[in-house]
Amino acid sequence: MCALALTLGLGAPVRAATSTVLTLTAPAAYADDVTTLTVAATDEPGAPLVGAQLLLERQTGGAWQAVGTVTTGADGTASADLAVSRVAADNVVRATYAGDADHPSAVQEGTLPTAPRAGRVSLSGPKAVVDERSVTLRVLWRTSNGQPVAGDVRIFRRVPGGRWTGYDVVTTGADGRGAVRVTPRTDTRWQARAPRLSWVAADRSGVVRIDNRPPGEPVALPKGAPQPRIKLPAQRRAVGDGAHLSVAPISDAVWAQMVGATWHSGCPVGRSGLRIVRVNYWDYHGYRRRGELVASVDAARPMGEALAEMYRRELPIRAMYRVDRFGWSGRSRGGDDYASMAAGNTSAFNCRDVTGRPGHRSPHSWGRSLDVNTWENPYRSAQGIVPNTWWQPRSHKRVAWRSSSHAVVRLMARHGLRWTYGNGDTQHFDYVGSGGKRLAAGGPEACSQFCD
Repeated sequence: MCALALTLGLGAPVRAATSTVLTLTAPAAYADDVTTLTVAATDEPGAPLVGAQLLLERQTGGAWQAVGTVTTGADGTASADLAVSRVAADNVVRATYAGDADHPSAVQEGTLPTAPRAGRVSLSGPKAVVDERSVTLRVLWRTSNGQPVAGDVRIFRRVPGGRWTGYDVVTTGADGRGAVRVTPRTDTRWQARAPRLSWVAADRSGVVRIDNRPPGEPVALPKGAPQPRIKLPAQRRAVGDGAHLSVAPISDAVWAQMVGATWHSGCPVGRSGLRIVRVNYWDYHGYRRRGELVASVDAARPMGEALAEMYRRELPIRAMYRVDRFGWSGRSRGGDDYASMAAGNTSAFNCRDVTGRPGHRSPHSWGRSLDVNTWENPYRSAQGIVPNTWWQPRSHKRVAWRSSSHAVVRLMARHGLRWTYGNGDTQHFDYVGSGGKRLAAGGPEACSQFCD
């Protein structure tokens, strides 16, 4: 038995009567179980009050409610069985003695002590999710004896290389169940953490691991295929549905990055004659990414539409960064084409020399030429094959072409992009329009070999 509160005698004696002392005790019990409340009534010296009637009340929803009247026995005590509530405030009780001719009235409050049950919170969900799709994580919160627990459970998430961070709060219902929809964009781990309540102990669930799977088909490269010498970070995720093609003027921020790298004084086309093309593409791992390149005003839309068709047909692109990312190259006298190719990057405008032929301006300087999947589609330059020789004699049905019958070459042709140099420069396409001839005067010099 444990005392619920300090004794308190109320009421001033009218004559030489002693004060009345009420003491409330009860053993701790689990919520929803019954405990026995015992009230002892004594005078100040400690003599029991026999036959004293005591009114018992308890707090219920913030108000006092009578639970009954008990009468003390020969030992001055009286008892009543009361259910322990899950709500701590509803476990506050009080006993009231009205007093008699010899003993003054008294009131005493106390709290029914609660023994917390062990908590059991579990979290369940699928083992995998396709990227950009949502899945449901389900929470079940119960006590060790199977009673449902209603309340707020915190959901934590952990990504590779990161720490556990709070993600959301799930409120379980009267059945102890709750759920949350999540859209993992990488492999993730999840855990539910239930707090300590007045009647149930805290608990943590096991860890749920969800693998993020690509929505597209990853590229299966031949055995022994070398990897690009320069590793680029994955580009940002795709925006919107489908290819979501956008062609826009060059912003101040983009132009500031281009100047001194892919554009410099003396270039044959200026800012007003260029456009930035942004389009979604499928990467080699089967994920949707957002790429961008710069092209001339007349070629930007056809190039973008060709790349959009590659997206629709799930013909992957390794990377599509603007070449200014690779900085100025004295060897290229423009954006570093060697680095861009060594990374397998797809790009268009770059005011530079022909790679391997210093002093000859590349057709990319006019923004009407497009290099695609440069690692798998080498260029036979005047100084040798770049960026690698392994791929030169090889083709791939999705990412490397050595024939005009390849899906990518045919696709480009439909949008006015000619595979000008064939296997001499497999990565290179020139925008020539629907007529198949070079557009506009003042373009690149005539060239039949070592021209990129």
